[in-house]
Amino acid sequence: MASVTRTVFGELPSGGGTVEKFQLRSDQLSVDILSWGCTISALQVKDRQGEASDVVLGFAELEGYLQKQPYFGAVVGRVANRIAKGRFTVDGKEYHLPINKEPNSLHGGFRGFDKVLWTPQVLSNGVQFSRVSPDGEEGYPGELKVWVTYTLDGGELVINYRAQASQTTPVNLTNHSYFNLAGQGSPNIYDHEVTIAAEAYLPVDETLIPTGVIAPVEGTAFDLRKPVELGKHLQDYHIPGFDHNFCLKGSKEKNFCARVHHARSGRTLEVYTTQPGVQFYTGNFLDGTLKGKSGAVYPKHSGFCLETQNWPDAVNQPRFPPVLLRPGEEYNHTTWLKFSVA
Repeated sequence: MASVTRTVFGELPSGGGTVEKFQLRSDQLSVDILSWGCTISALQVKDRQGEASDVVLGFAELEGYLQKQPYFGAVVGRVANRIAKGRFTVDGKEYHLPINKEPNSLHGGFRGFDKVLWTPQVLSNGVQFSRVSPDGEEGYPGELKVWVTYTLDGGELVINYRAQASQTTPVNLTNHSYFNLAGQGSPNIYDHEVTIAAEAYLPVDETLIPTGVIAPVEGTAFDLRKPVELGKHLQDYHIPGFDHNFCLKGSKEKNFCARVHHARSGRTLEVYTTQPGVQFYTGNFLDGTLKGKSGAVYPKHSGFCLETQNWPDAVNQPRFPPVLLRPGEEYNHTTWLKFSVA
C-alpha cells in the first residue's frame, strides 16, 4: 500500500498561487509530484544493494521549473510532440498555433499544460490533478476538461489521462520525464540496455516532422526489438541519438511497450501503455547549461524519455491514428511505469 504526504514546494511569482508537492511512497518507490505541470520532480528507486537513487532529471526548487527548461518530468499538452507549421484544420476551419520550435508548434505551445498550476485531490494511494483549458488557449478550439491521476502500487507508478471537450479538438497527453537509471546527475545513458516492442517507426524530416511513411524497423538502427546497449548502438549506426515515434500495437488493453535495464545498478524500467506510439528521445538537446538537483548538470544524452502518446502531427496525417476528440466522447489512456531490481 502507498502513503501520500502533501507539502508546500514554493510560491509562484506575483501572487500566482502555491505549488504543492505530493510524495507517494511504497516499499519499493518514492515519487514526488508537483501541482505545477503535474511534474514528477523526483523518483527514488533502490539498486541491488538496497541503496536508493533519484532516477529522474529535474530541480530541487520551484525556480528551476519556471525557467526555460526542456519539460523535465511534466505533463505536456494540449497536444504533445510536434504539429507541422502550427496549423491544422477541423471541420473545414483552419487553426493556427504558436510556433515555439521553429517552424513547428511543440508540446502545446508557449504556455502548455506543463506551465500551469493544476488543482490537486489526494487519493488513498496517489493524487489526481485537474484543470480546465479554456476555449482558444494556445490557439486550440473548445474548452477542455482534463484529469491526470498518478497512483502507486508497489514498484509500479500508474498514470491515467482523461479529457472531455466542448468542441472538436486534437488531444494528445503524455509525461515528459527524463530517466537515468544510474541516478540523475550521471554523465550519460550509454550503458543502458534498451528494448522497444515496435515493428515500425516514423521517419522524420529535418524539422522532426514525420514524413508520412510508416517504415519497418527490420535491418535499421530503429530495430530495438531485442536489447541493445545504447552507446554502442549509436556508434555502430553512426546516429546522433533518437527522437522518433515507434509504432506500437495500440489497444485499450495494457500492452508492453519498452524495457530499459541498467546492469551496474540492477535497475530495470518496464513501460506498458494503451497508446499507439512511444517517442523515444535520448536527450539530444540537453547541453549541460542547466543546473539540476544536487548541483548536477545535464549534458547531451544524460537522460532518456519514453513518451507514450499518439503519433506526432497526427492531426495533419490521415494515415495516422485519429487524434481528434469530439464533444460527448472521452479521451482516456493509461501508462504503467514498472521498476524492479535484479
